[in-house]
Amino acid sequence: MSIEKDSYLGTINVSKDAIASLAGAAVAECYGVVGIAPRNMISGGLAVVLGQDNYSKGVAVKKGKNGLVIDLYIIVSYGVKISAVVHELQQRVKYTLEKSLDQKFEAVNVFVQGVRVID
Repeated sequence: MSIEKDSYLGTINVSKDAIASLAGAAVAECYGVVGIAPRNMISGGLAVVLGQDNYSKGVAVKKGKNGLVIDLYIIVSYGVKISAVVHELQQRVKYTLEKSLDQKFEAVNVFVQGVRVID
């Protein structure tokens, strides 16, 4: 699945991985977020922080009724108010994607996969 835009110069296709990379970059800028975790937890219940090259493994892009739906799997820092971090994250990701892609996003769902103590 990709986003397709037509213009008088031709067609623009934005892949699902490119959308995931944009969302991952917006997540990385948010206070209280340690990183992006994989969608499928590894055995033992430990969440691994993904690097910038693997954002697509922690971000799911789906088609909804009124636009696209983004699922983010994150790890938060210990001691932060999780609800505030998640709310800020949802707003920032939605704004960044809608501004960059000129596409309507129906929802940004956030799944907190773990909490980490930062040294």
